[in-house]
Order: sequence, then structure tokens, then C-alpha cells
Amino acid sequence: MQHRRKPASAAAPAAAKQPPSRRPTAPLSLAGLVVAVFLLAVFLYNEDVVKSSGGADVVAVAGRARSPDLRVLLLHHHHEEEDGDAATQKQKQKQQPPTKQKQQHQLQQVPAGCDLYQGRWTFDAAGEQSPLYRESECEFLTEQVTCMRNGRRDDSYQKWRWQPNGCDLPRFDASLLLERLRNKRLMFVGDSLNRNQWESMVCLVQSVVPRGHKTLQKFVNNGSLNVFTAHEYNATVEFYWAPFLVQSNSDDPQVHSVMDRVIAWRAIAKHANNWKGVDYLVFNTYIWWLNTFEMKVLKGSGALRNNNKGAAGWSKYALVDRPVAYREVLKTWAKWVDRHIDPNRTTVFFMGMSPNHITPWAWGNDGGIKCAMETQPIVNRTAPLNIGTDWRLHGVARGVLARYLHRVPVHFVDVTGLSELRKDAHTSVHTLRQGKLLTPEQQADPKTYADCIHWCLPGLPDTWNHFIYAQIVSSSSDASSLASS
Repeated sequence: MQHRRKPASAAAPAAAKQPPSRRPTAPLSLAGLVVAVFLLAVFLYNEDVVKSSGGADVVAVAGRARSPDLRVLLLHHHHEEEDGDAATQKQKQKQQPPTKQKQQHQLQQVPAGCDLYQGRWTFDAAGEQSPLYRESECEFLTEQVTCMRNGRRDDSYQKWRWQPNGCDLPRFDASLLLERLRNKRLMFVGDSLNRNQWESMVCLVQSVVPRGHKTLQKFVNNGSLNVFTAHEYNATVEFYWAPFLVQSNSDDPQVHSVMDRVIAWRAIAKHANNWKGVDYLVFNTYIWWLNTFEMKVLKGSGALRNNNKGAAGWSKYALVDRPVAYREVLKTWAKWVDRHIDPNRTTVFFMGMSPNHITPWAWGNDGGIKCAMETQPIVNRTAPLNIGTDWRLHGVARGVLARYLHRVPVHFVDVTGLSELRKDAHTSVHTLRQGKLLTPEQQADPKTYADCIHWCLPGLPDTWNHFIYAQIVSSSSDASSLASS
């Protein structure tokens, strides 16, 4: 048991009452006077110390009994050193260089066993957590996705926040994400929906980068690559065009509206050479598979190797059922990832399928036209929702990731089900067509012109990136690096 040390002031009265020694009267009176003055000075000094400490010694003991309290311990230590020379202490403080205060980030781990993809959409009327940025504040958004600027009147689609069941997504911190990306590359690989998500990620991170310290380069590397750079962090957020992941006759990033799409399901090296050495890879492929029920697969690899230009090399193909072709393409991709990716350096994600909303009767709007004029998500639905998503491909993707990736873990970002509920979040008629904004006449014809594939920004793809953010900042390697930063 710890005993409190009696302050010097408690001993003073007892010492004052001690009987004087039997000595001559004059010297005794002088000695007594000196002792009395000394004891009075000690008493007054210690009383001032006790008053100035405010009982710090007692609080410090109680704090240690519960848990260490840095503020209390520092205060206690400060009073123990007060007997020193105050001027010397101040001089030492002046000589010490000012410590650079590091920005404190609160790590929020995703609880074990929490399924982030099971939950509900909640409306954030005050906009406290959604949207994560403003359309007008992101200079890098393209006209394809700036729905408010393009004439949309309601902004409610920006204020829906995903709430997982039984847990929470970590609060999004753009500065923390950029710290994780310092001296690293984050690359999205896939089709225009992955480009949609890439634009979202650029807007999310650029919000904390001062003007003049960020740049965007488009159509580099023969047009296939777009690169956003946060220069202070030496970090890049990139998009690489490869709509089928493997080679196809639709690989031209600017001229790819090919009616007869043909894929070479074993040819991936040409694209994959651009993915080596990237620290975070986010893959997707889905929307370009939906034009036909059967895919055209190039016959023989020799024809592709010998075809340097023109369409002649893509003229010999076989028709293959869509899920079969999808499985073979993902097998080619998975084998490349498992063989060439260093899991100690690179984190790999595969995005679930982004759904379309062209069947309004499926969500009870019999008089609707595709996704036009939709302003609310699908809510309070218990029956299965059949809006035309090819869930066979979803199952194929899960199966390939489980069976063909042995050395490199790939995180499946399962956004399909929760995105099916967001019929309100598409660009609809507030977008481009063939590089030009829709005219008022075209906007009045949603049956022909409504885009129910791509998404407005800010909007749903920000939630997809929130899932990726949660994985990046809560991973053990990133948590340890944060602790040491």
C-alpha cells in the first residue's frame, strides 16, 4: 500500500513546540529566533506549493490506479522538478527546437466478421457525411458525370449514406488515405465504370491537396492511361483502359465503339505489363459483356500475334456462352496476378458488377422510362429484385477468386446488391452523348438518351471507394506504418 509523505508544513508546528535547551538566556533567545524564522519560511513555502498543485499528487496516484494518464503524470513530474532553477528550465525550453506536430489520424478498424456489404441506405439530410466532396470543388470531374451542372435539379442522390448492419464504415479521411498512398501508385483497370470510380477517387483525395500541387495527365501511354498526381505525397491515382482485361478489338481508349466485339481470352501480357509495380490495383469488367448472350472469342493466338493493324486479325472467332467466356478470361487474369504480383507490396481488388436500371416495372414504377426522373433509392423491399443483372457472372467471379488465386489474396468489393437499390443515382439525361452535352430536345426523350449505366458524381462510386479506403487503412501493414509515422 502506498503511503503519502507528510508535507513539510505538517512538521512545522511540532518543531516549534519543542522545549528550548538549557543554555544561557541571551544566546538561546537569538538561536530560537533564527529557528523560528526558518521554520516559518518553510511553512509558507510548502503551503504555496500545495495550493498551486491543486492536489495533483493525489490525482496522479488515483490516475495510475485506474490507467496511465499522460496529462496527470506530466503535471506531477512538473511539480517534482519545481525545486530546480526556474530560469534554467526556461532557458532549456528555449533551446529545444520546436517539435513538428504530426497530424493525428484515428485508425478505425473494421470489426472482425463484419460484412460491410450488408446494410441499408440512410438519408443524410444535413450532409454531415454525404457527400464527401462537392461537385463544384473538384476541377477534375468530366462533363459526363457532373449532373447538377448539366441541369439536374435535385441533389438528394448525393446525400444517401451506406450503413452496414452491426458495424460502421471508418469515417473517410482524405489526408489519411494520401498518407497511405505516399510514394505509391493506385491504379484502376477496366472499363468506363471503373473510369467513373477513378474520377470519384481523384475527387476524394484531391480535396486536401492545395492548388498548384496536383496535376492530371490524360491519354498517356498511347492513350490508355490517365494519371492524377498529388505532388507533395509523390502519389498517383491512375486509370488504365482495358474493358475486358484481356486483349480485344475494343482496346482503343478513344475509338472503341465496336459493334462486333471480339476478345482474345488468353492474351493479357500487353495490358498486364502496365500493371507491374503498382501498389494498389482495382480491377473490373462487366458492362461490356452484356451486348450479346454469346461472346466472340478469337480463334488461335497466331492470328492476334500477326495482326499489327486493321481488323483482319479479329475476323476468325467462335461463339461462346457468356458465363463460360467470362470464366476463361478471369482465369487468365487470376493466373497472371498469382504469378506476377508480389503480395507483400501490392494489394489487389476486384469490383463486383455495377448494375443497370432500365426496367422501372421491376421496382414498381410501371409508368417510368428507364431510370429517368428517379429521385429515391429502392427501399423497404423484401422480395428479390430482378432488374436484369447477370448474377451468373457475379458467381463466376467469386468462384475464380476462390479457386485460382493461391499466393495473392484479392479483395472482392461486393457492390452489386447495394448498388441495385440506387436507381436514382445514374446520370440519366444529364450527361454527354458522343462527346456532346444532350440538347433540351434529347433530354426530353429519355427512352432514347437516358444513360442508366454510369453514375453522377458525387454519388454512388464514392461509396465503392469508401469500401476500398476501409480495406487500405485498416489492413495490418498500413496500421503498423501509421503507428510509426
